[in-house]
Amino acid sequence: MGCGRVGSTLAVDLEKSGHTVAVIDQNREAFRRLGANFNGRTIAGVGFDRDTLLEAGIEKADAFAAVSNGDNSNILAARVARETFGVKNVVARIYDPGRAEIYQRLGIPTVATVLWTTDQIMRRLTPDGTKSEWRDATGTVQLVEVSLHKEWYGESILLIEKNTNARVAFITRLGEAVLPNEHTVLQEGDLVHLLINEKQILETEKTLSKSPAGA
Repeated sequence: MGCGRVGSTLAVDLEKSGHTVAVIDQNREAFRRLGANFNGRTIAGVGFDRDTLLEAGIEKADAFAAVSNGDNSNILAARVARETFGVKNVVARIYDPGRAEIYQRLGIPTVATVLWTTDQIMRRLTPDGTKSEWRDATGTVQLVEVSLHKEWYGESILLIEKNTNARVAFITRLGEAVLPNEHTVLQEGDLVHLLINEKQILETEKTLSKSPAGA
């Protein structure tokens, strides 16, 4: 639902990946964004209207994405798709971070675009220090890339977990992602990616900015 920049790009990409796609939008002119080569269905109507959804083939759908420019419409459409028609894979784009947190807790997968955009901009404004790479819709848990004091290199990866409340998700070594185990030793140049509670980021930064001997 929604044939703006995100919806049209998503629809085209899904079709290129071999999926059958139907696109709903209230404005017929929006379908022009799909291009002449789009072979999916286009339905003009309200995305949370039962008849419109049936016309789009919701009863046979494996997934539903609500990506219009309205939070209320996206949430309502996502709930109808999941609760009325039993679509298993449902996601809604939400602009309001507060609403995203509420709906995530209600079990409705959301993409909080404001939080994601803020994270991406911060990564470019502050190239040093902790870089947020992913966060859940509530903002509680984040995947972050952290900077280490040079004396952490040569130590076991487990030492980070011992001295912080974070978990090492993976490391990037020579451009390749590596899943660490209890035998993994940090090498100079490794990029360390942690799963961490947002409230503990600052304290973890302080710990990792010092020698492990003083941590």
